[in-house]
Amino acid sequence: MSAPMSAPTGGPAGTRVPVTAGVPPLGEAVLHRLPPVGLAELVERASRQTRVDRKYVVPLAELDHVLAGIGAGVEDGARVLEIDGARSFAYESVYFDTPDLVSYLGAARRRRRRFKVRTRTYVDAASCWVEVKTRGTRGTTVKERLPYDLVHRDVLDEDGLRFTAEVLDAAAVPLGDGDGIPDLRPTLVSRYRRATLHLPATDSRTTIDTGLTWTALGPDGTPSAPPLALAGMAVVETKTGSTPSSTDRLLWRHGYRPVRISKYGTGMAALHPGLPATPWHRVLTQDVGPHLVAA
Repeated sequence: MSAPMSAPTGGPAGTRVPVTAGVPPLGEAVLHRLPPVGLAELVERASRQTRVDRKYVVPLAELDHVLAGIGAGVEDGARVLEIDGARSFAYESVYFDTPDLVSYLGAARRRRRRFKVRTRTYVDAASCWVEVKTRGTRGTTVKERLPYDLVHRDVLDEDGLRFTAEVLDAAAVPLGDGDGIPDLRPTLVSRYRRATLHLPATDSRTTIDTGLTWTALGPDGTPSAPPLALAGMAVVETKTGSTPSSTDRLLWRHGYRPVRISKYGTGMAALHPGLPATPWHRVLTQDVGPHLVAA
């Protein structure tokens, strides 16, 4: 088992990439127009774990213009998550896969019973969860999560593996050894800053991710290749029920269409060009690839 990654509070880094590397702050000018919403209220009103996700890649220079439309009456009551005066927050996700990349290849080959396993760290709050995503009906994403030890976020301990096995079994995802425990190892870490909007008219959320970096990990959790950064672009994601949100419609009016971008799938394909990557070919060649730089 690998040594733990450095903690957000400034623990020893060893050979690990620091948690906040390549994650510049999101400019407050983009977000200051909207009134705030607290975390507790956001969770109560718009905590969608089963949802339809639509993702867009938008130049940073256009973000203010697009969000200004939300603040100018396109979505009455829209608010931005604010915690202790901050409106954007550092995130880290460590993704896990089998030695033969069953999770990645399931997405690359568009298998119906595909899945994704990660630890999600809220860096500013120094809190961590293990999360398992599966596919629900009609293209929905179903996410199950469990509080997790921050220090061990780059490995799955017995509790994390058992939780993962239970979720996958309930979703009828065939994975595991004779005891039903999957052999999952760290493969990728993504880091970025996120701002979150609450859109009450459609009971939905919009997230804006900037400063995205990807680092490939070896089986022991150490970086196996130089990291890549998505420069000058934001990943905007809407999380709704079956009805598109006002953010979707606003982006459509500005000429943006949903793209297939997965932080795990696209990151792995960018870092490992030999892998099959048909679902992300267009986004890699047109939306992401031209903006990838060494982090």
